[in-house]
Amino acid sequence: MSQKISLTRYLVEQQRIDGHIPPELRLLLEVVARACKSISQAVNKGALGGENSILGSAGSENVQGEVQKKLDIIANEVLIEANEWGGHLAAMASEEMDNIYLVPNRYPQGEYLLLFDPLDGSSNIDVNVSIGTIFSVLKKLEGHAAVEESDFLQAGNQQVAAGYCVYGPQTTLVLTVGDGVAMFTLDREQGSFVLTEENITIPADTQEFAINMSNMRHWDEPVKRYIDECLQGTDGPRGKNFNMRWIASMVADVHRILTRGGVFLYPWDKREPEKAGKLRLMYEANPMSWLIEQAGGAATNGRQRIMDIQPAKLHERVSVMLGSKNEVERVSAYHSKL
Repeated sequence: MSQKISLTRYLVEQQRIDGHIPPELRLLLEVVARACKSISQAVNKGALGGENSILGSAGSENVQGEVQKKLDIIANEVLIEANEWGGHLAAMASEEMDNIYLVPNRYPQGEYLLLFDPLDGSSNIDVNVSIGTIFSVLKKLEGHAAVEESDFLQAGNQQVAAGYCVYGPQTTLVLTVGDGVAMFTLDREQGSFVLTEENITIPADTQEFAINMSNMRHWDEPVKRYIDECLQGTDGPRGKNFNMRWIASMVADVHRILTRGGVFLYPWDKREPEKAGKLRLMYEANPMSWLIEQAGGAATNGRQRIMDIQPAKLHERVSVMLGSKNEVERVSAYHSKL
């Protein structure tokens, strides 16, 4: 691009020129971006904090029973402290908190709800592999004076903004407000996010898939069939070779798909048959699905479009298959034949 366009300018144009977002949502998204910059600085510092190093376990578990890293807690606190006082939010919900967080009465109350996974892929922190923050914005339900957990239980198709920030070789913010997908790179010298790509499109076809192959024996038959056909390469029914990628960080895997195509699968498996999947519908699957769809891809749980799922609880889990449209449709077709 010949002229650098900041995130602020991009959002102002979305508000003023295209009318896609109201001013309150623009300001909220700018605050989220600033919080991501703070998290990026903490990630980059790593072990340099000495006794205050962000590496290692915090010695606690979140509501899902997962061991928390120190940076999980730091990132969660950064997002809450940055967003609670601005007057744009009524409440927040996080993968790291048992219950919703109401904006304190001493601050003005807004009309939006913010959901986030403060640090996706945190198992990769100590080995310096890309991690990230995922966020989703909903509108507070009309006619509800006080916010309750039920206000958050909206299908993904009700989102008004969604995005993620990946902390890798560059810090990159990816965003949609329902008008395509835009990508911003943090210019550390200027201290601001700069638009580096917009109208991102995922190729409908791909020769790359991302899945944790070590779980293959636990998968349902449609997923086994799909992956087995990919592994057969040119000798199999697909007639082409596939590459496998797996980073164990949804942000990093989805970022690769948005950049060059591919398909990401985190399916249901037999180890915990009572759970619909591993990933969280509200904090991970819904925002990522909207980004993928806005870029021309597809996202499903195998039988249903993810963004049409009506959540029943805040920390609901879901099976996820998203990315290049033709591959997602194929694996969905295999599920429909059960």
